[in-house]
Amino acid sequence: MHETAGVPAEIEQELARDFDLTESAHGAHGVVTTPAVRVDATFLDAVGPQLRIVANYAVGIDNIDREAACDRGIVVTNTPDVLTNATAEHAIGLALSLLRRICEGDRALRRRDPWEWGPDFMVGDSFEGKELLVVGPGRIGRRVAQLGEALGARPTLSGRGDDLLEHLASADVMSLHCPLTPETHHLIDTHGLAAMKPTAVLVNTARGAVVDEAALIVALQAGSIAGAALDVFEYEPAVSDELLALENVVLTPHIASATHDARLAMGMLCVSALRAVLLEGRPPPNAI
Repeated sequence: MHETAGVPAEIEQELARDFDLTESAHGAHGVVTTPAVRVDATFLDAVGPQLRIVANYAVGIDNIDREAACDRGIVVTNTPDVLTNATAEHAIGLALSLLRRICEGDRALRRRDPWEWGPDFMVGDSFEGKELLVVGPGRIGRRVAQLGEALGARPTLSGRGDDLLEHLASADVMSLHCPLTPETHHLIDTHGLAAMKPTAVLVNTARGAVVDEAALIVALQAGSIAGAALDVFEYEPAVSDELLALENVVLTPHIASATHDARLAMGMLCVSALRAVLLEGRPPPNAI
């Protein structure tokens, strides 16, 4: 069994109980992958015809060529449910950090910028009374709507249909939670950004390419929208210099699911899937 990146020690111990762990994917019967690994026909052929399962350490599977895996009879699994709350919390945290200018204030203090408290000093916005548009009403999106409502926002759930532009026009906070597919690639583009209010902000904890990053940068620089909070990037792990230079942006390095409990639970789903396929000869419940 091969893991393409380091996993928590507890998960490695669980894997080692039942499997021989290898440093090379070649010859492995099972592989644990991360979103940073492109699993395509070339990758699968390099591992070899004995490969039976790819356990993706993520809920998204846009890094995996499912057709190539299916053609080779390889089971593909993901890690649904267990990261829902962690990711939703992070989305809300990003939005609050942006609205309340928390990271901006932190940067100012670290730069030793002179400051003095005043009634209009670093005034931001509250979630209360805001229109929260959740694009992608799956498990995570619905949880974001619940958390936003608890903070006083008015949530609206939307897919990628014709009503999206209408919802964008009225949203104060737009949070993305749809998977990356050919249909959702650049779902939020120049046209969508132009539909948003200049006071609105965008939050993305889904996948970077759901947003046309170049168009987003132009909109942020021009003040067409008020700000963006991003955990994912179109050319990840690269982050553009233009984004880094903007004060009205909050950035985190793809850590929305990064709580100890969530990452351990994700790992255990991978372990369970490997055991089901390789030891018990049955399809796991989280097979794609």
